[in-house]
Amino acid sequence: MDTGSKLAILADSAKYDASCSTSGSARETQKGGMGNCAASGICHSWSADGRCVSILKVLLSNACAWNCAYCVNRRSNDCPRASMDPEELVRLIMDFYRRNYIEGAFLSSAVLGGPDATMERMIAVAKTLRVRERFNGYLHLKVIPGASEELVQEAARWADRVSVNIELPSSASLATLAPDKNPAAIFKPMRVLARASGFEPRRIVHASQHSMAIGRSENTHPPAATQKTETMPAPAQAQPGAPPVGPQQVDKALASYQEPVSVHEARKSRARDPKAAILPAGQTTQMVIGASPDTDLDILSLAENLYLAYDVRRVYYSAFIPTGTDPLLPALSGPPLVREHRLYQADWLFRFYGYRADEILDPLSPSLDADLDPKCAWALRHLGYFPVDVNRADYLELLRVPGIGPISARRILQARKSALLRTEQLGKLGVVMKRARWFLCCSGSSPNIDGYRWASRPDNPDALRAILADSAPDSLSPLQKQFAWDETSHA
Repeated sequence: MDTGSKLAILADSAKYDASCSTSGSARETQKGGMGNCAASGICHSWSADGRCVSILKVLLSNACAWNCAYCVNRRSNDCPRASMDPEELVRLIMDFYRRNYIEGAFLSSAVLGGPDATMERMIAVAKTLRVRERFNGYLHLKVIPGASEELVQEAARWADRVSVNIELPSSASLATLAPDKNPAAIFKPMRVLARASGFEPRRIVHASQHSMAIGRSENTHPPAATQKTETMPAPAQAQPGAPPVGPQQVDKALASYQEPVSVHEARKSRARDPKAAILPAGQTTQMVIGASPDTDLDILSLAENLYLAYDVRRVYYSAFIPTGTDPLLPALSGPPLVREHRLYQADWLFRFYGYRADEILDPLSPSLDADLDPKCAWALRHLGYFPVDVNRADYLELLRVPGIGPISARRILQARKSALLRTEQLGKLGVVMKRARWFLCCSGSSPNIDGYRWASRPDNPDALRAILADSAPDSLSPLQKQFAWDETSHA
């Protein structure tokens, strides 16, 4: 089979892996080398500086020895198979780069023989590119669960970003749908990658009862009878010449307890260096959504714990695409794309808005609302928090208002230094008044929009929910006018 035919098969087999972002690394070109690496961008999308960037997303092989029910490349699936040898893939990457087709490569593989044998082949590609070809472009390597610690460290040495896909958010689902994998084989490489980038893995916090329970397979989780909010020790920064942190030091660091913090708060002390020599873009992971009975609460609890305990930079959510008739899999008419979208919205609340998983969902409400974004859903459950006064609220309080994001919140803080803000100014600052009008005020005055003065707390939350739903019309409706009153009659 020629290289072009192999590429068609292997690139198509790689399309289900969503965790291929290229942000976080800034490797400059070197004399005699080829290419450089920008600190932003994602596969076939727009980078923060406005450039459209692309990476070659390909498998080394799709001939898998494992039989994960949700995977298109599983052993039992009847599909075209192909493999490339490391030298063939190196030539392909360099030819594409010289022709300006790509700016980097995302390299994964099915399990060909075993985890270590597969990792050795992928590392050979990365090392040859860096050493012989002097390639300075972006490289993302996927770790095979169960690979040895030495090979994981070697992958971190040559790649900008390395990722280990969890795929399923619970041990029970993993045992049922991916019997060749186990939690220890996944979390051990993640722990190695965290330490390679200078972060000491921590014990998890408030995981849901059915989640993967990070650390349980490593005997770091307390017995169920004594569980409580667990310590998140300060990250251990790697110092030049310092001895490695041993198990006794780790156990000592995990011995105390404190209140959980949000991912947003924790990351204030975790600035990354995009020019770092080892793993400048950190690690990511991915979960398949809809292939198992795990709830959104299970998924979000695990994702939050990964951010806090392993310094994972991004958790990706990939809607399960039915690829067969395995009786272990749910019978779906199509991929759950709306659910995937809501999970990404909730994940955004972790990283940029200061929310915690137990605020977004709880055991009584374990699923995200398909019709309402998670921020609006939280606001409707906490109407007593509102109205928020834009002239007095701090940054995090402003972020709780639907329709106000990080950019508009910063603009509000800056603008009100000069004068008190009026409601008609908020739209110009980027506030989405269609949603925000119900939850804010300006020095005690509710917004006056389109001739109506809006109540901040309608008596009918269900009607307000209908207004805030994604399918709600932009124009005023009779339902919306239930909450409006004539300004002159309420002077």
